Amino acid sequence: MSIHIPLLLVIASLFTSYAQADFVGVVAKIKPSVVGIGIHTPTSRPQNILRGTGFVIGDGRYIVTNDHVLPTLLDESLLQKMAVFIGSGKNAKVREAEIVATSSLYDLAILKISGAALPAMTLANEDLYADGSYIAFTGFPIGGVLGLYPVTHRGMIASITPTVVPAASAGQINLKMLKRMRNPYLVYQLDATAYPGNSGSAMYDMKTGKVVGIINKVFVQATKEAVISNPSGITYAIPVKYLHQVLRENNIKL
Repeated sequence: MSIHIPLLLVIASLFTSYAQADFVGVVAKIKPSVVGIGIHTPTSRPQNILRGTGFVIGDGRYIVTNDHVLPTLLDESLLQKMAVFIGSGKNAKVREAEIVATSSLYDLAILKISGAALPAMTLANEDLYADGSYIAFTGFPIGGVLGLYPVTHRGMIASITPTVVPAASAGQINLKMLKRMRNPYLVYQLDATAYPGNSGSAMYDMKTGKVVGIINKVFVQATKEAVISNPSGITYAIPVKYLHQVLRENNIKL
């Protein structure tokens, strides 16, 4: 027995090393497809404001993010425009984007950029991943503070749960919540910690790199500022099946 235990430990160590090496390769392939979503104001300082994360799909010109990440009001007098930020750090570049489709129900938005195509991610099929499946997501947590430097988190799918979140009081119930209560859909609850800037990040299979969901909500215990020092660790993601649905409804062929 004492002879076999060291052998098993060596095999386990080799397997772990290979798995880590594979994941390093997946992350390296994913990062060029991760973009920032925000506002570009050429007449102001700072010129760029990062609101969330997006990722590239299809022909390299379609960008997926959350609907709530999109700017609601742009100041034309300041020449403000919605922008997609590509690259990282000081080498980041600004691309103008147009909104192709949105879904407030699923909190999804599809943008299109002009210019050269970017490396695209592959979407998984519409099957739900089971509880316990290992996943990762790469985006710009607390992007306004850290800047355009992609960060990767990993974890697993903790649960598949309805979107309806109970309100503390009747005064907190709004029309959007009532619609969801009538027709709730399933989302992934994760044990990985995301931050507000991760909104719109692709959640992907750690082995294949295929997109299985889109990060859209972080449970914040107090304020957005407090989530930096005291994150809850509870994050939600929209299954990719709903992205497939939005693409079909808007006749967007990848």
